[in-house]
Parts: sequence; C-alpha cells; structure tokens
Amino acid sequence: MEKKKKVLVIGVIGADVHAVGNKILYHAFTQAGFDVVNLGVMVSQEEYIAAAIESNADAIVVSSLYGQGELDCRGLREKCDEAGLKGIPLLVGGNIVIGKQKFEDVEERFKAMGFDRAFPPGTSPETTIEALHELLD
Repeated sequence: MEKKKKVLVIGVIGADVHAVGNKILYHAFTQAGFDVVNLGVMVSQEEYIAAAIESNADAIVVSSLYGQGELDCRGLREKCDEAGLKGIPLLVGGNIVIGKQKFEDVEERFKAMGFDRAFPPGTSPETTIEALHELLD
C-alpha cells in the first residue's frame, strides 16, 4: 500500500504580498513529495485554519517577508486549538520581525507563541523540508 502523502497548508500571512518565496516553497515541497495547499498571499489566520481543516492537513507553514510576522502570527496556535487542530505542527519563516534582532531571541518568542519551528530569512527549502520530516514522520 502506498503511503499517504503528508498535506501542508502554506501561504503568506497578513497584508504581505511577497509571492516569490511562496512559489519556491510550493515547488520544493511538492517535489519533496508533499501534497501542498497553497493559499497564496495576504492570508488570514482563519483562512489557514479553514484550509487545514478542509484538507485534513498535517502541518501549517506560514511565510512572512514584510516584517510584521510576529504580529500576524500572534494567537494562531490558540485559534488552531479551538478549531480542533490541537497539536498541528506550525512552522514560520522569512523576514518575520522588524529590524535586526538576534534570531535566537526571535525563535524563542515564536516558540512561546506555540510555533514548532521558526526560520530566519534566507533559510533553504531543504532545511524546512528536513524539519517537516522530523515533525511528521
């Protein structure tokens, strides 16, 4: 029997319109054997959650490049839990905060918000794919 593909919901959160990285991730995740639901840009938390429920997703991957990721992501874990997605892996990456900050501090804040992984700008898709395999296999 063939192993069911893991389903990812991806998109660019908030008022962000940066589409290039989203397309790169879509292709990388698809080539790595994931089933990818790509919500595109300017995605609300509610849209991620609705898509994750509808597709029976295994993980949600949030991208943000305009620096407001921290604000846009706040409360996502709680909303997932309330919607019946308790424990779904949440990953975030890109330029997720404003200004130069030590990434260890940024990562700590996102983990405190309930994210399983946070990635700095310029992270390769392979690194994210590796993390997904660790979380999902």
